[in-house]
Amino acid sequence: MKALDYEIILASKSPRRSQLLSEAGFKFSVKTKDTDESFPEDMDVMEVSPYLASKKMDDAIDLLEPGKIMLTADSVVIVDNQILNKPVDYQVAIRMLKLLNNKTHTVVTGICLSDGNKKVVDKAISYVTINYMNDLEMDYYIKNYKPFDKAGSYAIQEWIGHCKIGKIEGTYSNIMGLPVFLVYELLDKWDSE
Repeated sequence: MKALDYEIILASKSPRRSQLLSEAGFKFSVKTKDTDESFPEDMDVMEVSPYLASKKMDDAIDLLEPGKIMLTADSVVIVDNQILNKPVDYQVAIRMLKLLNNKTHTVVTGICLSDGNKKVVDKAISYVTINYMNDLEMDYYIKNYKPFDKAGSYAIQEWIGHCKIGKIEGTYSNIMGLPVFLVYELLDKWDSE
């Protein structure tokens, strides 16, 4: 259980990341710092989330406490080689859901771990197929679940995940915002590298 012996500082405001770490048995506290989440326009969309996770670490590393390991993460939803960020309003959310409707998209979550001496950046990739949704279903989802803090305008643990996701390749936790298996794996070999 070596991975679970570490004390983690989660530098993320995401309640979903906290939930996943808690459910997996990790010992952690939360400390956050705002980060500019811009990235180079010519960056490969598959590299954006690890880049932002690393950038978040650079900004938050001064919150690290001795003997602990800091964790940062960033998730992106990609469809047709385009990143769908968090929607700013109802219209943007509808537009995003229409882009995702009845097709497969990619979720990439980049993570970064650091103890102040060593820094490791990695990513997990999942593929999600959303079945056909009509306009009334999209309207219902947005009005009832208000997905304005969620990349791609949806959360797998809500109505769309329960009623409209037809296929997943990869892990559920990655799609939810934190590839717990990857955090565990990296921590399990932390001292041996």
